[in-house]
Amino acid sequence: QVQLVESGGGLVQAGGSIRLSCAASGRTLSTKAMGWFRQAPGKDREFVAAVPWSGTSTYYVDTVKGRFTISRDNAKNTAYVQMNSLKPEDTAVYSCSLSRLAILTTQRNDYISWGQGTQVPVSS
Repeated sequence: QVQLVESGGGLVQAGGSIRLSCAASGRTLSTKAMGWFRQAPGKDREFVAAVPWSGTSTYYVDTVKGRFTISRDNAKNTAYVQMNSLKPEDTAVYSCSLSRLAILTTQRNDYISWGQGTQVPVSS
């Protein structure tokens, strides 16, 4: 069983940047893809970004392309998302998740372990 703990959230002004971390314990992340999801107030959870076990490719939802960068350090059992040029519409609770697959996937049903989430309010 893996435990995922996000950190790095907090209030950010529009146009600002923040980096979220996702630390895993209980098992290694290195053989599985990782993803970041977010849930804005009153909305469903949505996919944001994913990276396969190898870290050699990435995928983003269109609304964050060019602004967010997902990465991972398998030696540290940690995943990250660097978020730049933040907008008020990026306000959400951000959660990291571990996939059951090694390859990159955007499908929520492929993700089997979830962190508690960290809030990122973006002020205008």
